[in-house]
Amino acid sequence: MRRVTAPEDRELSDPPLLGCYDDPELLPAAKALARIDEHVGTLTESEEVELRDALGRVLACDLRSPIAVPGHTNSAMDGYAFAGSELPGEGTRSFRLLGTAWAGKPFAGEVPSGCTVRVMTGAMMPAGTDTVVMQEQVECTGDRIAVTSGHRIGQNVREAGEDLEPGARVASEGKRIHPAELGLLASLGIARVRVRRRLRVATFSTGDELRSLGERLDPGTIYDSNRYTITGMLRRLDTEIIDLGVIRDQRAAIRSAFAEAAERADVVISSGGASTGEADYVRETLGALGRVGFWRIAIRPGRPLAFGRVRDAVFFGLPGNPVAVMVTFYQFVQPALLRLMGQRPVEATPLLRVTCRSRLRKKPGRVEYYRALLSREADGTPVVHHTGKTGSGLLHTMSDANCFILLSEESGTVEPGAEVDVQPFFGLV
Repeated sequence: MRRVTAPEDRELSDPPLLGCYDDPELLPAAKALARIDEHVGTLTESEEVELRDALGRVLACDLRSPIAVPGHTNSAMDGYAFAGSELPGEGTRSFRLLGTAWAGKPFAGEVPSGCTVRVMTGAMMPAGTDTVVMQEQVECTGDRIAVTSGHRIGQNVREAGEDLEPGARVASEGKRIHPAELGLLASLGIARVRVRRRLRVATFSTGDELRSLGERLDPGTIYDSNRYTITGMLRRLDTEIIDLGVIRDQRAAIRSAFAEAAERADVVISSGGASTGEADYVRETLGALGRVGFWRIAIRPGRPLAFGRVRDAVFFGLPGNPVAVMVTFYQFVQPALLRLMGQRPVEATPLLRVTCRSRLRKKPGRVEYYRALLSREADGTPVVHHTGKTGSGLLHTMSDANCFILLSEESGTVEPGAEVDVQPFFGLV
């Protein structure tokens, strides 16, 4: 059912032993991203939608302007229209006022020598005029308008087609439609656009300890928060979500959930069951129904991140701890989903170099993502502090934070006063 183009038809296989870090099966973060990119293609199916329904969708083809913008030469501000050659080089000259040109109501006829017309912003320039003098720069006495020197021919005028010529490309294939694009396309009279169909993503949580909202918490059980976090992040990307709920740690149940998810969706995202516990059947099922690209990566938090395919669907197995779920989604899953949607170019959230006011403990050998708060000191200097506790089960620390501090594989412990790379949540989440 999926129509996905990939760079090449390569088979995924179990990750090789890399001979690095404390755990030789840990794949470096950069290699994990490269492997995902290598095996994730782009949806080719598209549909035509009304412009009002296109917000957040990705264009499936280039769009070109059917008209010139502006469609006519017009005034850039309220003032008076003149033939620029008649404006005085020095001293003052008086002109006879003939009438007013309004936006949408042009002045009829041509303006003869020695005359002027009052023009409103956006009004079509009357025939015989090519220059506008602001109303604050003239003196009005009855039907006479006095203008002094110091003006140039063509000032305060917007030429027809100055913004866009007919046939000019206004938006490229792969561009996500934001409010600015809605307004731009509406200004061109474009009522319908062709967009990529919505990406279908199936998600479920695994674990006997999980309970859905409304269920009673027995001793040792917890509410499933990960599905709410994941569906929230997916909604921000305007995907079609298939929520399969909580799946118990039973071989048959997990296999059935994977099979249903792969049948209905382009992407399958699970949370929990990606570690090597005795009751974790996710890896076993993935081996039976699909192919493994990698299983664990050298990051913190989020080491047990799985990537592969379940039949024709792309698969991501996220960790069970809620902070690790968000870290791995934003750093690894979201870029892949944008690529599948056909959004090009997939631009990384820009990193800022900021002074860190906290001590960050770290050993070389993995990428670490600290939850942090970006702020300004009294003199305006941007600084960053970590949110305190670093446990990957403490979801409130993500709510308290507004950025990640990114520490590279090579970096060690960071002392207060050192500069660090900061990834703001704005534009990411």
